Amino acid sequence: MRKHNLMGAVICSLALAIPLSSCIGSFGLTNKVLAWNNQIGNKFVNELVFIAFWILPVYEVTALADVLVVNSIEFWSGSNPMTASTTVIPTDHGDYLVECDGKGYTVTHQESGQSMRLDFTEETQTWNLVTEEETYPLLTFIDDNHVALPSADGSMNIYPTDALGVMAYKATANGAAMMAAR
Repeated sequence: MRKHNLMGAVICSLALAIPLSSCIGSFGLTNKVLAWNNQIGNKFVNELVFIAFWILPVYEVTALADVLVVNSIEFWSGSNPMTASTTVIPTDHGDYLVECDGKGYTVTHQESGQSMRLDFTEETQTWNLVTEEETYPLLTFIDDNHVALPSADGSMNIYPTDALGVMAYKATANGAAMMAAR
């Protein structure tokens, strides 16, 4: 019985791998987010944002959108849809319009009109997630050596932009994830 189950798993894996093997694509959306992250500050700030974006699941969502939609469009059309400043991303829950204006990104559900925005506020030096109802700060630059990042309870904690600050934020984020899993 075990041999039969193993053979079934191998056949299913091959059946899925063969049609998807030539549709790798350039992961344009994920690479745009990573490129943006690489230019926002020094390496410690970049690492803090990187960790925050894994927890918030920004990178997971962009990678999934690339795998399921953007790379397939690129494969079949021969052009990368992420080179445009406006992109339509179809999903099972409707189409989403992603617009970049150079200062941030607006994501709009085309059918309901609901939108959210990832925006930088120059005056406060803060990257925010902006919905129709509220604004949620994601990262605030305090000075050249410190940033404020949200904790699980919604408060903002200040971390140094060095290796110790990155480790402290990782510990805080891991602790929040462990509590959420319980």
